[in-house]
Amino acid sequence: MLRTLKDLLNSLTEASSNTSPQDQEHQLQLATAVLLVEVLRAEPTLDAAERATVVTALRNKFSLHDNEIAALIELAQDTAHTAYDYQRFTSQLNERFTQEQKIRVVEAMWQVAYADAHLDANENHVISKVAGLLHVTHGEYIAAKLRAKETAGLS
Repeated sequence: MLRTLKDLLNSLTEASSNTSPQDQEHQLQLATAVLLVEVLRAEPTLDAAERATVVTALRNKFSLHDNEIAALIELAQDTAHTAYDYQRFTSQLNERFTQEQKIRVVEAMWQVAYADAHLDANENHVISKVAGLLHVTHGEYIAAKLRAKETAGLS
């Protein structure tokens, strides 16, 4: 699994028509994981509750085993460290996800941000930027934020 994801990273920028359906699914998983990890990286300290929320979000979104999720998060963290923008990740999601799925990604990002019961300005900025790149409307963005806040018990 880890080798497959590393190979995938090398082909992430290639046209999706050149990749198998399995590779395309891996690309979507990695793109989603990178965006969630970016919320983690927005704060200077890594919070265990936020990391657990990333694991839960990936488990709910994709049918992966625990070891696959761990490998995906590790690769996502490595990829996030070298990424210079979000465009290559959001473009993958824009091509393959429905609007509802993109809203769910934004909501999962909010859930990660609220997992430590504190919203950092940098987390807010990352989510806002990604939501814009995913073409999530302001109303959808706010509704996702409110649902995540309610789920975290911070209403």
